[in-house]
Amino acid sequence: MNTGVGHGKVDWNEDGALRAALGRTAEELGLALPEPDGTSGSLAEYVDAGGGRRVTVYPWGGRRQVFEVGFRLKGPRLAFGKTGDLAEVVRATAAWTGGAGLAETRARAPFVRFRPWALAHEQEPLGKVELTWSLKLDRIHMPPFDRHPRAHAVLAAAYAQPVLRRLMPVNSHYNLWFSTSVEEPGKARVGHVLLPYDEGRYGVWNRGEPIARTETAEEAVALVVAALPEGLGPAS
Repeated sequence: MNTGVGHGKVDWNEDGALRAALGRTAEELGLALPEPDGTSGSLAEYVDAGGGRRVTVYPWGGRRQVFEVGFRLKGPRLAFGKTGDLAEVVRATAAWTGGAGLAETRARAPFVRFRPWALAHEQEPLGKVELTWSLKLDRIHMPPFDRHPRAHAVLAAAYAQPVLRRLMPVNSHYNLWFSTSVEEPGKARVGHVLLPYDEGRYGVWNRGEPIARTETAEEAVALVVAALPEGLGPAS
């Protein structure tokens, strides 16, 4: 596993070690990176000159020589990947912060992963509700959320219901509830709360009291839909 051009084993948790290694690797490859955003800790972050593109790199597992890289566009993380090759990290960072699209960035650094919704959002930004759903559903493909299939099952079952898909989904400790407000979801909660981990079952609660516990996420979601107020409109 290659950790960069001419670099040996390094304790990547050491303050500034990753940023320094990425800078040296960029020089050796003849690529330009923006100045790191921030000067302390083991993270390395790079931001473009104004397009809202950000790359975050951090060491995964101390001395294991693996790096986790996230790619953001005006806030949301659209792509993600892990690699043990600092040169790949540099190529991906230079591409993304230089204005390359998701497909081009992956062509230059194949470790980069993204889902179909991210390509759609890149071409034409999704609405806030649809983007929030996409981001939450996407987390099953990324650690640590890939260790929570029950929480994902609740999200997927809720998204399959058109009336819930129009509402803003809100998570708290993997529990899921819904809001009619985009800007202030905490002030416009509607319906019951779904608990993916409720005594080994899927729980449906309202105002701190249990309504039911079901064997499947779909059954729990059906109870939430049945209890929604009539004529519930889309989030605004």
